[in-house]
Amino acid sequence: MANLTDLVNLNLSECTNMIIAEYIWVGGSGIDLRSKARTVKGPITDASQLPKWNYDGSSTGQAPGEDSEVILYPQAIFKDPFRRGDNILVMCDCYTPQGQPIPTNKRHNAAKIFNHPAVAAEVPWYGIEQEYTLLQKDVNWPLGWPVGGYPGPQGPYYCAAGADKAFGRDIVDAHYKACLYSGINISGINGEVMPGQWEFQVGPSVGISASDEIWVARYILERITEVAGVVLSLDPKPIMGDWNGAGAHTNFSTKSMREAGGYEVIKKAIEKLAIRHAEHIAAYGEGNERRLTGHHETADINTFKWGVANRGASIRVGRDTEKEGKGYFEDRRPASNMDPYVVTAMIAETTLLWKP
Repeated sequence: MANLTDLVNLNLSECTNMIIAEYIWVGGSGIDLRSKARTVKGPITDASQLPKWNYDGSSTGQAPGEDSEVILYPQAIFKDPFRRGDNILVMCDCYTPQGQPIPTNKRHNAAKIFNHPAVAAEVPWYGIEQEYTLLQKDVNWPLGWPVGGYPGPQGPYYCAAGADKAFGRDIVDAHYKACLYSGINISGINGEVMPGQWEFQVGPSVGISASDEIWVARYILERITEVAGVVLSLDPKPIMGDWNGAGAHTNFSTKSMREAGGYEVIKKAIEKLAIRHAEHIAAYGEGNERRLTGHHETADINTFKWGVANRGASIRVGRDTEKEGKGYFEDRRPASNMDPYVVTAMIAETTLLWKP
C-alpha cells in the first residue's frame, strides 16, 4: 500500500508524456507570490510553448469582483525542484483580457527598458544579494531567538557555524541546492550579521533574467519554509534597535564598465544616480527608512554618498575595480522587499538612457 510520500514522489515520466507546470506571479501587494498548477504536454523547453492562463484577480487584490479575470503570460521557465522530472516552474506577468499590463505588473516596463537598443548593446550584468530573516511560526520572532527575548549582541553570527550562532542552516542549504537544480544562477549564500538572518546571491545575470531568477528563488524559499514550518520575512528592519536590517544590494556593470577605461564610465554613472537619488529611494522598497539610518552599514536615506570599499555608502565601489580601472559598482540602497524588476530597470534607465 502506497503512503503519502510514495505518491508525492511518483515518477510521471514512466506512464505519461504530460507534465505539471506551476504558474507563478506577483500578487496585489507587490511582494507576495501566488501560484497554481496545470497539466501540459511535455517536454517544455521555452516559455513561448506554454499557453496563457487566467486567475481571479479579485482574490489577490488585482481586479474588481465584477471584472475579475487577469491573464497570465508565461515569461521564463525553470526546473521544478519539488516535483522534479520534466515538471517546471513558470514565471509569469499579468495583463487584462485586453492585453494591457495591470498596475502591479512591473516586468512589462522593465522588459521595454532592457529591450531598448542602447541598453541591450551594453549587456547589463546584475548580481543581487537577497537578505532575508527566518521567523518562528505563530510568534513572528527570529529563528533561534528566545521567545520574547533577545540573543547576545551582534558580532558572533556573521558567516558563523555552531548551534548557538547559526539558525536555520538546513533551510538555507536546501534552498541553495533547489535553486541550482532549477537552473537559477545562484552564486552563493552566507549567514548575516543579525542571528536568524541569511543571504543568497543571484548573478551575474544579464538584463531581465536577474529579476526573473530572484522572484523564482524567493518562491522556492517560500515553499521550503512552508515545509519547514518557518516564516520567511523580507521586512527591511524586522527587529528595531541595535540590529542590522535586511537589504538587497544590487551589483551592476555594463560592457563599457567592464572594459579598459570602465572606471570613468562608472563614476559618470554614479553622478547620474546621485542626481536621481530621491526617485530611486522612492522605488527601492517599503519601510526602507527604518533601515537606511546611517548606522548598521547603511547611508542615511536622505544622503547620497559613494566610496571605495565603504559599506556605509549609498554606492560602493570595490578595491579591485579601482585598482584595475574597470569592473562594477554596488547599489546598497535597495531594501530586501524591493521589486527587482523595478530596481534593475531603474538603474539601467538612469545610467544608460537618462539625460541630466
